[in-house]
Parts: sequence; structure tokens; C-alpha cells
Amino acid sequence: MCSCNVCSIYDDELKKMIINNLTFKALLKTKGRKTGKEHTVWAKAVTYNDMIYFSRRNPNSDWLKNAIAHPQVKVEFDGRRFSGIARLVEEEDLSQKISSLKYTEKSRQKEARVVLEIKLIEND
Repeated sequence: MCSCNVCSIYDDELKKMIINNLTFKALLKTKGRKTGKEHTVWAKAVTYNDMIYFSRRNPNSDWLKNAIAHPQVKVEFDGRRFSGIARLVEEEDLSQKISSLKYTEKSRQKEARVVLEIKLIEND
């Protein structure tokens, strides 16, 4: 049985999803860097190495800027809510791996992406 951070807060069905590196749609909730208000966006997420990842082709999205400014975020999927800590991925090989998991088209897998890593810390 896996003892990683993510799996320790999930039930068996969600553990399978995390372990299998699936992509899925999730709500990412961030705190506005200017207003301080909560902002929510639907985005495609990827699970890998006991973390959840969101990515963009460029850094010009509010959700990404908000998560960098205020790393405490919330993630919702499959009717469940989790708190987490976000960090910008600086490792190029990890960014490439996330792209290869997120996309099936070879051309999209090779695109340079800005990747946000979420370490889930508790079940809300």
C-alpha cells in the first residue's frame, strides 16, 4: 500500500487515479493577488509522483499569478475538496513529463509549459 502524502488522504478509488497518472478536470481555487478574493477556474490537471499539476503555455493567466503570489490553494474534483500548497516547477525534465502525461498529441507534448505543482495537505 502506498504511504505517500496524496494517497494518505484519499480512499481506495481515488488512490488508483493518483497512482495511474491520470488527467482530469478540476477546480483550482486561488486567492487574488490584488483583491484577496477567492478565484476559481476549471482546468485540466495531471497526477504524478504524489502531486497534482496544472500547466499553461505561458505565464499570463490570473490563476497562475495568484497561486505564485499566494501558494495556499484549494483543489476540487470528484465531489471532494482539498487544501494544498502550490509551487512553480523550475525543473525542465519535470515540466516535460507533465506535458507528456497531459497531452496525447506529440506536438503538444513537446511544447514548453509553465507548470504549477500542488502538494495536497488536507481534506477539507
